[in-house]
This record gives sequence, structure tokens and C-alpha cells, in this order.
Amino acid sequence: MQMDRNQIIRSTKRLVVKVGTNVLTTQDGLLNRERIHDLVEEICEIRKRGVDVTLVSSGAVGAGMGRLGLKSRPKLNTELQAVAAIGQGTLIQCYEQEFDAKGVVVAQVLLTANDMAQRERYLNVRNTFFHLLSIGALPIVNENDTVSSAELSLSFGDNDRLASIVANLFSAPLLVLLTDVDGLFTGDPSLPESKLVPEVKRWSSDLMQMVAEKKSGRSKGGMSSKLKAARVITNSGGSMIIANGDDPRVLTKIYDGVDCGTFFFPQRQLSARKRWFRFAQAPSGVLVIDDGAVKALEEGGKSLLPIGVVRCLGDFKKGDVVSIVDQNNREIARGLSNYSYKDGVVICGRPSSQLSQALGTDVSPYEEFVHRNNIQLSK
Repeated sequence: MQMDRNQIIRSTKRLVVKVGTNVLTTQDGLLNRERIHDLVEEICEIRKRGVDVTLVSSGAVGAGMGRLGLKSRPKLNTELQAVAAIGQGTLIQCYEQEFDAKGVVVAQVLLTANDMAQRERYLNVRNTFFHLLSIGALPIVNENDTVSSAELSLSFGDNDRLASIVANLFSAPLLVLLTDVDGLFTGDPSLPESKLVPEVKRWSSDLMQMVAEKKSGRSKGGMSSKLKAARVITNSGGSMIIANGDDPRVLTKIYDGVDCGTFFFPQRQLSARKRWFRFAQAPSGVLVIDDGAVKALEEGGKSLLPIGVVRCLGDFKKGDVVSIVDQNNREIARGLSNYSYKDGVVICGRPSSQLSQALGTDVSPYEEFVHRNNIQLSK
């Protein structure tokens, strides 16, 4: 029998709170220090209930804009990075002062997508978070905007995605995204006919049709990015809430059993390793497979054999994450490849008995292109 939302919340001991730019800053772009004070009060109260809390905080660019007197968000990447560098110090200093008054030690953690994409670095990050929490420190996380670059694939894109990847460091976490609306609505929240969706028990593509993006000169994310974060978390065994961060008591209301925001129920549980290659690591290549291989993976839980691969795309190495798609470009799964692209193009479509000859080696090659233990289905 599935637990209800309050049972899940009460049983969850790993909470990740992401607070958005529009919640943390005033209309003129300055940090809203009163809201930060209230947020810190709430987090400290939740910690007293035996919950480990990690904070993912936007606001560096907004804080920098306020310091520089800017009225709109810069457009150029170099300008954004410079403004973020100025604002990050102000942001963490404000948090440190507020938490220090409560006797809580904070740790600033600045990440790029590359930190999470490489397995060794991912594990180092994960171990650091676990140790910080074990000694009673509170991690405060932001993207390292100063060095992140979308052109170099080192950017998370927005802090909703960053928060989902951080939450996935833990098993069965609760992720709370604090924004400036009450949750997911059936349409544009400003229209009277739009209704709040209180719970999402099963993921559906129809959810994305409800999204009405709210434009802001201070933030990057929108409701679509929050739904993508929900899919990451719930498909990994965690749960998520989108709630209104303008309410200064929203976190305690959530933990007191008040049904606020939109609650997304967990869908399944994945191992830490599968959470990494399914969601944290961007695929280095693509394997296009035939209908028989699709059926073997989706219905039979089988390994992917070279004979079922139609073609390879990308420049991947042995052990890299690859996206496995059907011939209509629908992603079936992601997995860890036993072969590089160079060898992959040689063995595509070949039966296992011909692999050694095709590769020109006496060494017995892998029978599987991707072993079933290294495959995570997308649905």
C-alpha cells in the first residue's frame, strides 16, 4: 500500500531545499535579507526534527545586480559570470551571518555539471556531502557561474536541475522547490479557470502541457524546468514539492502536514550508481537499435547485443554513458558501453560469433554492447 504524502514527508530524513531568485530578491534586484532570515529560521527548525538539510540557493546574479545597481539581467555570458562572482560573496556572507546566529556551521559548495558527469568526481562530491552532514554542517550549493559555460557543456542550465542532481546524491530524498507561485496549475496561474494540482502520483507527458512560463529578468528557470526536476527525482525513488516561497512558514507547514504546493510521488527506487549514469552524466554517444532489441530491453530486461544495434553516433569511449534510442529517436534507456565508438561502428549488426574476427583480435570480446546490469530504462 502506497504511503500518503505526509507519511512520505515524515519518513524522509534527507531534505534538499532549492530557493529561487524571485523568492530571494526584491523587485529591484537586491537581496531580500528579511526573507533569508525567515528561511534560515525554518531550516533550523526542520533540522531540530532530525532531518538533514541541504540548501541549493539561487541569487548570486541577483545579488550582484543589486551591488552594481543594474536594473535588468545581463545578456552576455561574460557579464553574467562577472556579476555572479560579485554577488556570490554577498549571498554566502548573508547566509553565514544568519546561520551563525543559530549556531549552525555552513559550507559553501560551488559545482559545475562536469563535477557530476565524471564518476570519480561525482563520488568525491557525494562523499563530501555525506561528511558535511555527518558533522552537523549545512551545505549551501550554487552553480559555479563564474566558470560554467554552456558552450563547453559545463552548465546545469538552471538551479532546478542542479537541485535535482544534488538531491539524487541521496537515497529517497525530498526535494522542495520554493518559487513565487503556489505550485503546478492546470494552466496559466494568473487565469481564474486554472486550478492548483495538489498531487501528481504518476508521471504523464500531459503535465508539460499545463506549463505556462512566467517571464522574469532575474531568473533562468521556469515551471518546465521544475517538472523536469520532478521527473529526475521521482524516477529515482525520491519525492518533490513545488511550493510558494513567499510564504515565510512554508517549510514548517509542509512538515506539519499542511497540504500546500504540488506533491510529486516517488515512482521507483534506483541504486546510487544507476542514479548517476541515468541522470547526472550526459550521454557521450547514441546507439540506435532495431525493434527486436527494443522489445528485448523493454519487455525482457535483456542486455543489448551488437546484432541489435543499427548504428552508433558520437565519440564515446569504453565505459562512457550512451543514450539508447529506437529508429524514431525515442530514448529507450541509458547505459554504460562496453565498446568505444571506433569499435562500435565495426560490430554494429554483427552476431556474437563474428565479433573477434571483425575486431581483428584473438582476445574474446564482450558479448554485450551494453550489459543489462548497466542499463536503466527511460520509462
